[in-house]
Amino acid sequence: MSAEDRKISFQSKEEFVCPACGITFHREELLSGSGRLIAGAITDELHRLYEPSVKFGEIYPLTYQATVCPECWFAAMDKDFLSLPYDMKARVQKDRANRFAMVRKILPSVNFHEPRDLINGIASLYLALCCYDYFPKEFSPTIKQAIASLRTAWLLEHLHEKYPGQHFDWLAVLFKKKARFFYAEAILREQSGKEPLSGIKNFGPDTDKNYSYEGALYLSGLLQLKYGPREDPEHRRESLDEVKRTIAKIFGLGKSSKSKPGPLLENARNLYDSINLELNETDE
Repeated sequence: MSAEDRKISFQSKEEFVCPACGITFHREELLSGSGRLIAGAITDELHRLYEPSVKFGEIYPLTYQATVCPECWFAAMDKDFLSLPYDMKARVQKDRANRFAMVRKILPSVNFHEPRDLINGIASLYLALCCYDYFPKEFSPTIKQAIASLRTAWLLEHLHEKYPGQHFDWLAVLFKKKARFFYAEAILREQSGKEPLSGIKNFGPDTDKNYSYEGALYLSGLLQLKYGPREDPEHRRESLDEVKRTIAKIFGLGKSSKSKPGPLLENARNLYDSINLELNETDE
């Protein structure tokens, strides 16, 4: 079998001009046909797992989701990359060295001139997370930072599976804690009118399905349960009680609930039960 037959990505014909430094490059895109992606289970965090293919090996679609300038490392999701506000250009250029140092502190071998691998995929999402600081509220940057944080964590978990003992699992937890903060902050800003969610069309969080705003509410609650602060038991109890009420209201759970199909509803039911278990409460 030739190397061409085993390809999992290609360089797009479309040329991208970096809005920060002005260089021209081609974006790497994932090839998805011919049995490359074999869908597996979905986790409680709504992360789609994929089975390795005999022909193509392991493929991580999230690796290709962020567009990154290979020279200055400005990054954003594909639809936002070319929309960097003009008044942010100088700031992005000024921060270039900081972006390089920040990423290489945890991933020394990153190189965006080469085909993407798992390490470059993690770096691309981490960069997107940081670069959404340059976007105004009309782009809904906070929820996009939440999604980028969670995706970074997932890829770090996969990297840990390949290279255990390198502390990638610890880094994954750190990024899930970041995701917890950003999800909660995005919902709070939307509800207070400070930052609308109209700037995002696909809430993901993965690439296979859009779980919409309800999915964001669910993830905010799940991450609060799994990674929220535990130093103050009373504050934690109040936070989980609020999550429980939100989940029950959105998904119709509680005493009068009836079983409903779908992974999101099933996971919401499990989240509701897990919170009840920690709070020592019951709907009986």
